[in-house]
Amino acid sequence: MISKTLKFISVLLIVSSVSVFPQSKILIYMDLNQTDHLKAYGITFRALNSGYKADWLLNYRGGSFLLDYSKKLAAECRLEGVAFEDVSLSEAADIYSFVQSDENNMDVIRLEKAPKIAVYVPPGFQPWDDAVTLVLEYAKVPYDKIWNDEILKGDLDKYDWLHLHHEDFTGQYGKFFASFSNAQWYIDNQIRYEQNAKKNGFKKVSEMMKVVAQDIKSFVAKGGFLFAMCSATDSYDIALAAHNVDIVAQMYDGDPPDQNAQQKLDYSNTLAFTDFKLEMNPYVYEYSDIDIQPAEIGNYDNDYFTLFEFSAKYDPVPTMLTQDHVNVIHGFMGQTTMFRKSRIKKSVTILAEREGTDQVKYIHGNYGRGFFTFYGGHDPEDYQHAVGDPPTDLSLYKNSPGYRLILNNILFPAATKKKQKT
Repeated sequence: MISKTLKFISVLLIVSSVSVFPQSKILIYMDLNQTDHLKAYGITFRALNSGYKADWLLNYRGGSFLLDYSKKLAAECRLEGVAFEDVSLSEAADIYSFVQSDENNMDVIRLEKAPKIAVYVPPGFQPWDDAVTLVLEYAKVPYDKIWNDEILKGDLDKYDWLHLHHEDFTGQYGKFFASFSNAQWYIDNQIRYEQNAKKNGFKKVSEMMKVVAQDIKSFVAKGGFLFAMCSATDSYDIALAAHNVDIVAQMYDGDPPDQNAQQKLDYSNTLAFTDFKLEMNPYVYEYSDIDIQPAEIGNYDNDYFTLFEFSAKYDPVPTMLTQDHVNVIHGFMGQTTMFRKSRIKKSVTILAEREGTDQVKYIHGNYGRGFFTFYGGHDPEDYQHAVGDPPTDLSLYKNSPGYRLILNNILFPAATKKKQKT
């Protein structure tokens, strides 16, 4: 009887935890009935920026959001085409009680403050060049663009969340030499990086990128959140492992690599991967055996990955990162498509994989006081995105479960304090 009374009191405290009592709540439900899942995240993010508090109802109707009602917020939902329900305080109390019941694999996570977001992009970058900036633009989530200059002078300290996408942190320009070395965009990109390295006092791009990678690692250690997709996942960890050895071929940096580079890799310096074998042939479009090859995937019609189910009450972090309205999602390729399970450190949490294979799509871990999440592939709604392809029109994919996984990561830092207590 006492425990039930305490639980009822805790529900009342959640419902009335604002200085001015609202008359009702807005429930932005995230199940199959939601009209625009992607913009729902933008609504919630901007509400946090405006001083609202939001409760993320893990595993309740697809991972819904509950906020204090205001005419402005309701109008914004209507304007953006985001479906919601106006619920009374008594109805909200019932929802909280249901979610927090021991019988349900659900929980309430309070979102307090929207993170300040930085996206690592070179000059001349366009928003459609990667899925994250594409969805941030669509959902109207504010972000700043930063590059090597800002990282090297310590500007990462201004941010809570950093995104990396299809960059090559090894200094090999994506290993596109065999296919695109004569293309103007490739030539311009190489010149841009070489000039930037010289400007920052480095003789070679590969040496600059090692320092940039280490500065990003320090950002995570101090409590930052790192989210990476495509080639920025494995090339980043490879750069960390190669911090004391030259792995770059002569056509990329002017001198040959160390012949014993493989033996000199320092796996203890990486975040996610270990024991990988480098692809030292500069003409092969691959960094290492971390990545899963297309031949291993087979027929793209059968390329689906499955989200793991975690305990919302005992494992809130992976539960937040896997909130979705479906648990089986169609795969998509990239320069780095998926991760070989045998190359993932034991300390890393696997969030999604292709069932019955060693192919892992989505992983998460912590380093120091911070967190990192790696998501394989380039664009969740463009199966095999090629150089020069047009941008994905997200208004055609407003309920994309693959893009939802990206947006889970931008709200995850808003619950930092509570997560660190669990």
